[in-house]
Amino acid sequence: MPTQLVWFRDDLRTSDHPALNAALSSGPVIAVYVLDQESAGIRPLGGAAKWWLHQALEDLRRSLEKLEIPLILRQGPAAGIISELVHEGNVQTVHWNRRYGHAERAVDMQIKQDLHARGVHARSYSGTLLHEPWELLTKNNTGYKVFTPFYNALRDSEIRPPLPAPHAQEPLPDTNLPASDELESLGLLPALDWIDGLAAQWEPGEAPARQRLEQVLESIAEDYPEHHDRPDLDGTSALSPALRWGHVSASQTWEALGRLAAVNPEASDGATAMRRQLAWRDFCWHLHYHHPQLPERNLRAQFDHFDWAWPEADPQAAEYMSCWQQGRTGFGLVDAGMQQLWQTGWMHNRVRMVAASLLVKNLQVHWKAGERWFWDTLVDADLASNTANWQWVAGSGADASPYFRVFNPELQAKKFDPQGSYIAKYAPLATEPIVDLKQSRRAALDAYEQMKLIS
Repeated sequence: MPTQLVWFRDDLRTSDHPALNAALSSGPVIAVYVLDQESAGIRPLGGAAKWWLHQALEDLRRSLEKLEIPLILRQGPAAGIISELVHEGNVQTVHWNRRYGHAERAVDMQIKQDLHARGVHARSYSGTLLHEPWELLTKNNTGYKVFTPFYNALRDSEIRPPLPAPHAQEPLPDTNLPASDELESLGLLPALDWIDGLAAQWEPGEAPARQRLEQVLESIAEDYPEHHDRPDLDGTSALSPALRWGHVSASQTWEALGRLAAVNPEASDGATAMRRQLAWRDFCWHLHYHHPQLPERNLRAQFDHFDWAWPEADPQAAEYMSCWQQGRTGFGLVDAGMQQLWQTGWMHNRVRMVAASLLVKNLQVHWKAGERWFWDTLVDADLASNTANWQWVAGSGADASPYFRVFNPELQAKKFDPQGSYIAKYAPLATEPIVDLKQSRRAALDAYEQMKLIS
């Protein structure tokens, strides 16, 4: 009997999985994950993301086993591997949830065309974002560049309701299954000591993500408006890795927060504010879809004339970059954030903004240098969110923070770490500041004025 192939990508779950549900309703199913870091334009994963993916694939395999669905692992260019599996598995239809990166969409489009030419069906579904980027448009039929009108349009649109968990299929005979690579052969586990810290902090997978979402609904959402900027408190969802890897879907999270707001008036403001943050994630992918150059180029072209320094070419910038990466800037909140990042693969969002502002404004190092470091060290490294947020802080992006808004890390620490417990936990040993905040802020603003004269 012809087989249905489900191609998992950034959606490593079994519940609310449109591609999986459609496949199970059509015939016997096999699943595949392809580690593709070779297709043109595909950005290789960073070290922390690879560690997460290794654990996530173990979890996905266990979840699929309960549904009697075998998971095949392969690595290499996706087009060739999907073609091989179609032949080896007598596949009638390939199902996947859509990706929105420019290079990824090009790969998917080519695969779909190749399959259709062979008489094999290819079906794609909306399973990652709240809304497709090409469906939410301005009155001028263009993509949004300002978040608030985007959010209003998203909020007023119809959000796909989550799908129920699927039922198990009948077991497949092992003799008909394509071979799978061993998980260890994918080489996802970094040979670095810091993975112990990642393992101590996180349990990747679908069930832990659902448990965290329930915890958010029960004890975090109500106080979110007051606590979300406090890195010393457990005041945010901390679901960004689960959303990035698709252990829980945006639709599931949106629906759960809406349900909470409806039944608990005291949590309504917090649930609505959390929904807004979920919409920001959609907005980042919306920007990336309509401006595929976002990871490499300033969205605001005038910033092409800004005289940022590159660590590879400027010894002073290299020293600044090293101090920033290692949490030795002399500013407690920034150093604590950078140590939290290194130890856990994650950093509180408020601290991400402060740390990024210090690098690109006070130290005048190019935002792409910071973005690359976050890409390698964040377990939630997401191409659209990472690049859009760095450009937001730098002033070069859409709906960006005004350039004159330079976060003062000392004032930020007093306001958001009032007892100093966050700094004490991650950066207890104070060092001398590597730059004068007042002078460096003035220099940054002067450089901005010079850029405006040139552009």
